[in-house]
Amino acid sequence: MDVTVKTHDGNISATALGAAVHGLQPFLHDAVVTLHAPSFVISPANGQLTDGADGFYHGDSRALSRLAVAASNAVLAPVAGGLQGADRADFRAVLRGLGEMTEDPVVALHRRRTVTSGRLEETFTVSNAGARPVRLRLTVQAATDLAPMEKVKAGHLLDHIPPQAVADGLLWSRDRFAVRLHSTPSPDTLDAAAGQLSYDIELAPGQSQAVLLTCTAAHADGDQFPAPPTAQVPWSVPVLRSADRRFDRWLQQSVADLDRLRLTDPLSGDNAGARADQFLAAGAPWYLTLFGRDAIWAARMLLPLGTDLAAGTLRTLARRQGTIVDPATEEQPGKIPHEARRTTQQFSDTLVLPPLYYGTVDATPLWITLLHDAWRWGLPAGDVEQLLPHAESALAWMREQSAADGDGFLKYVDQTGRGLANQGWKDHDDSIRHRDGRLAEPPIALCEVQAYAYEAAIGGAALLRAFDRPGAEVWEEWAEQLADRFRERFWVQDALGPYPAVALDRDGRPVDSVTSGFGHLLGTGLLNHEESALLAARLTDPDLDSGHGLRTLSSASGGFNPYGYHTGSIWPHDTAIAVHGLVRAGFPQAAASLASGLLDASAHFDARLPELFAGHSAEAGARPAPYPASCRPQAWAAASSVLVLQAALGLDADVPGGTVTVAPTFAHEYGPLTVTGLRVAADPLEVTVAADGAASTVAPEGMTVVIDQS
Repeated sequence: MDVTVKTHDGNISATALGAAVHGLQPFLHDAVVTLHAPSFVISPANGQLTDGADGFYHGDSRALSRLAVAASNAVLAPVAGGLQGADRADFRAVLRGLGEMTEDPVVALHRRRTVTSGRLEETFTVSNAGARPVRLRLTVQAATDLAPMEKVKAGHLLDHIPPQAVADGLLWSRDRFAVRLHSTPSPDTLDAAAGQLSYDIELAPGQSQAVLLTCTAAHADGDQFPAPPTAQVPWSVPVLRSADRRFDRWLQQSVADLDRLRLTDPLSGDNAGARADQFLAAGAPWYLTLFGRDAIWAARMLLPLGTDLAAGTLRTLARRQGTIVDPATEEQPGKIPHEARRTTQQFSDTLVLPPLYYGTVDATPLWITLLHDAWRWGLPAGDVEQLLPHAESALAWMREQSAADGDGFLKYVDQTGRGLANQGWKDHDDSIRHRDGRLAEPPIALCEVQAYAYEAAIGGAALLRAFDRPGAEVWEEWAEQLADRFRERFWVQDALGPYPAVALDRDGRPVDSVTSGFGHLLGTGLLNHEESALLAARLTDPDLDSGHGLRTLSSASGGFNPYGYHTGSIWPHDTAIAVHGLVRAGFPQAAASLASGLLDASAHFDARLPELFAGHSAEAGARPAPYPASCRPQAWAAASSVLVLQAALGLDADVPGGTVTVAPTFAHEYGPLTVTGLRVAADPLEVTVAADGAASTVAPEGMTVVIDQS
């Protein structure tokens, strides 16, 4: 069905799903995203930058919104296009009607794309495989609106900025952001007003000719979070060889994407050449910057590959930890921030976020748990000790916030009137609702946040005790009291039995919808075995388990929508957390079932799992449907591959105690397998699991390996 959409060129009729619709978030599900943070390119599979969110971006600004090629006297017919790595893509087309003597096309265009930080290179190679000479004019049209990311995300179409003609190319600039397009060789004709570079090409049989366009983009005050040196990767690269090649490919693609999501903290390092702290940007295109919760979860998932990323993430967030009470930003002493941007983000009249925004209830306890887990995986004692004052401040924030209303639970409410209405990971306006579909009224106490707080208190106590600091017993007692309160207040019941409500609302009443949040409770210590068994059974029930992963909201709940951002969609990291939690809680069979669905989904998304996808049942179709506006790649979706592998191996480390545990749970389903590139205390670890599930290791000297085959 044709729809009329508004574009830069006026009103046109379009059937393309990715066409720009003014005022609506652009769709990305069929986009090719090439990435080298803080830069990336979005295009359809034909390689042309023309519409919607298409473009070359750098530092939350669009550098190019159009880069389209055409040939005179020929029809450009795309035949293939896609990624050749996280930061490279190839696109092939034939030029129909040129030099043809039979029905076979003979003139082809090969477009190669490479992205590095602040730089895009596009090489156009025209080749003639025919028997006679051909002549054509190749024209590239370039344009930009220099739009800030929040305008693109909101579907606002801005006017193009007029370019200036410069030597061998074009220049655009506004608000201290400059973009230059340079051509090698020089164009035969440069029409700056039209943004066109044209090349007169003559090719004898068997000849080819190439044009290189280089686009550079820079903010005058530099990058907010610069890219790190390519070689300074803060983890060991794992290599999996298994009987299920889908798993191998998923891990390989995920690690490649994670490599290009790396950013550095400019507040770290020194003039003597010390390496700057690295962290992972949340995802492209919408969140290619520091997000506290996302960076913490991704670093935690990657701990089996080393602790350097965790250390960089912890320090980057500690430098921005709250020190004052500021209602405008929701900063509070000890609180870990939600996100950091270059400028204020105005998504709408009701959603305006300051550059450093603290509207998150869960990043603070998760930060404490990351520090604890990194210590167990071998983060050097000196690094841990340096961060303990920040951990104590974070623990104090948990105590003060849980005591604020007198009920002992961590909760949130938007204090600004223009911030996030929901401040857990399910942060969409409509994400927390009762079983009948009614929205919960804030302040809201989320079930998973209480689990994070419990785990943080126990982990914090372990750190305090290990480093001879006071308060361990107090925090252990605090955690047990929280567990008792949770057991008393959160549990509700439906026809299938007892379960924890997703939250408590303003009046302390349970918000009784059934959600994927169950998976975040498992393995944290908040629940006993019987309670965990109840949740293990619920997580594998068809209303939550779609066959491709967990739905964020039960399909039996009011307000369920398979395309709802947090009300029925599937988030890979959410499912992976449940897989790991099920293994930690002693339910490997349930974990194996969920992991199998996620692995199947990864194959359908070409091994690059998106931020989220639609929550349709696998029985409705073998291929999962995309969520059209999803980030892809996205940090915790990519890091989920490592967490699922860790769960399959039953891998855990206690470096302070001198042990590594390998307890294969469902790894035999992918066996025989061998994984190299794991790290414990910066030393290599290799694990092999035979087809019958028997495990063996090559482990660091001085570490006791415990292999549990039970």
